[in-house]
Amino acid sequence: MRHRAVAAIAFAIVGLDCAATPALGAPLPVIYNGIYGYAHVSATASPPGANNWSCKPTATHQRPVILVHGTFADMSDSWQALSPLLYDNGYCVFALNYGSDNGSGPLGIYATGPIEQSAEQLSQFVDRVLGATGAKKVDLVGHSQGGMMPRYYIKYLGGASKVNLLLGLAPSNHGTTLDGLFTLASHFPGANAALDVCPACQEQEAGSPFVTHLNAGSETDPGVNYTVIESANDEVVTPYTSAFLSPAPGVDNVNNITLQRQCALDEGEHLSMPYDHIADADVLTALDPSHPRHPACTPVLPVVGG
Repeated sequence: MRHRAVAAIAFAIVGLDCAATPALGAPLPVIYNGIYGYAHVSATASPPGANNWSCKPTATHQRPVILVHGTFADMSDSWQALSPLLYDNGYCVFALNYGSDNGSGPLGIYATGPIEQSAEQLSQFVDRVLGATGAKKVDLVGHSQGGMMPRYYIKYLGGASKVNLLLGLAPSNHGTTLDGLFTLASHFPGANAALDVCPACQEQEAGSPFVTHLNAGSETDPGVNYTVIESANDEVVTPYTSAFLSPAPGVDNVNNITLQRQCALDEGEHLSMPYDHIADADVLTALDPSHPRHPACTPVLPVVGG
């Protein structure tokens, strides 16, 4: 596959860890490079700027932000750009690993277990963040499955009262094809072997009982805001428009964004999304609409981002 180089780099450093995040201080570097980012695969490491449990929200940013990675990924390799970007902009940032199944977690391969159980783990993490920060609600930012799974938490596990915004980067909101899942697995070392024992993969197939149940009735909760950021080049969530959501009846609570409508030079796809400077600027705007960002239209490459 064309992304074997990424996989090889990532495999070489499985198990690397990092020190705990320091208190808010000097700005952290923000590196928009997916090859660099996905090389930080780890079973336990937090991304830069995340999981400072003494962080307290400010009047400017009153809600902590929780980052939710996607299938086969982990919090370290997914958020090497967005986590320090949020930290540098004054947010309390948190991230979790979830969905370890059949011993995948120690390899840094997460989000393969049943999505219902992953949503329970997210619920527990949200409660922990709210308890530590004293905030009333959180904002959730997720990639791939991480942008879809929180909808189960919101809809069926009482999360609607605790979430202000759910932002999905290329979320699998209406499932995807088996080819899309194989394409995703090719990016992560060891993931192809996990496909046969990956309940989350089966649940993410378009038309599965899980996807049907998730989207039954209204796709969104009227008390929660939703933003979907997607690339027309997405080769995992196909068709790419299946990532988009419909608003709750009578409520304008959904913003669906196609990156290429903002910038024709953005050639990013599914894997590059967390390392796309345009997508990440859109995240900042969604979190703080009163201060919209206007990113430069400069080239973004597949997988690499930029």
